[in-house]
Amino acid sequence: MKAGWFETFGDAKDVIQIGEQAKPKAGPGEVLVKLKTSGVNPSDVKKRAGAFPNLLDDGLVIPHSDGAGVIEAVGEGVSRNRIGERVWVYQAQFARSLGTAAEYVALDSKRAPTLSDKADFNVGACLGIPVMTAHRCVHSDGDIHGQLVLVTGGAGRVGYYAIQWAKMAGAKIIATASNEADEKLCYELGAFAVVNHKVPGWGNEILNLTDNKKVQRVIDVEFGANLPEILKCIGVNGTIATYSSTAIKQPEIPFLQMMYMDLTVRMIIVYAMPESAKEKAINDTNDMLAKGLFKHRIAAVLPLSNLAESHELIEQGNLGGCVIITT
Repeated sequence: MKAGWFETFGDAKDVIQIGEQAKPKAGPGEVLVKLKTSGVNPSDVKKRAGAFPNLLDDGLVIPHSDGAGVIEAVGEGVSRNRIGERVWVYQAQFARSLGTAAEYVALDSKRAPTLSDKADFNVGACLGIPVMTAHRCVHSDGDIHGQLVLVTGGAGRVGYYAIQWAKMAGAKIIATASNEADEKLCYELGAFAVVNHKVPGWGNEILNLTDNKKVQRVIDVEFGANLPEILKCIGVNGTIATYSSTAIKQPEIPFLQMMYMDLTVRMIIVYAMPESAKEKAINDTNDMLAKGLFKHRIAAVLPLSNLAESHELIEQGNLGGCVIITT
């Protein structure tokens, strides 16, 4: 099969190779998926750059966790009725070497949920890390109906879906964005107010917009950098659900201030989510797709031969939407 892979860490253009690899086979409990698309996420790019030094101990890595395609074969214990089923794939390259940047992937059947006929394969490749992370951020700590919810980076890969999940859950949403186009997008998705997180003091600006009513939940893209402003506008017993801290990788926290506010900090990564949370996210996602309620933002669609370029697009850091590889 055609595939992209890397055998050493480094810049995408230097280490990513495109060529032929052995076609995998579905083992017990697994399905073999003929992939149509592969989703590229920041975590994939960080792995290739060397964020996990032991990643290559067992040999080459075919990157990417997300994708979509059609089940071609099943392993022992999986119903043959699944053959021919359109699916979206998540968690493909976690604790294993072979991800979705290839024509085929074999993986646990439960990591390949059915893809609604109302969603194309490009959309299917967006549903893993971005949608499931956003779902966990919104729903991990109780009902948010009627709550004030802040989504930082509302036009980003996760924030884009977080606004939609929160809107569907009946929350009142404030978002942050750094330019007019992203601000407009946040309003279109359902935010009632948007502030610029590049402007110092934006936490106070949120209070100005809410008549000093504080937010009860924050869905945050940049924990270390945003925490000082978040603490200005989050209320007692509030929750910060965060999935990234790229600018400040080892943040310091004002422990006593946060303790006396009885705050919850929820750190989220799809791989470590409880299986019950994954199942809930999958069911809710498929329901949203079937009803045509989701909006999607795809920034670039590239062929497998341009795999290195897709990683470089992610690394630029200012790309709005998902990056997709067609396999």
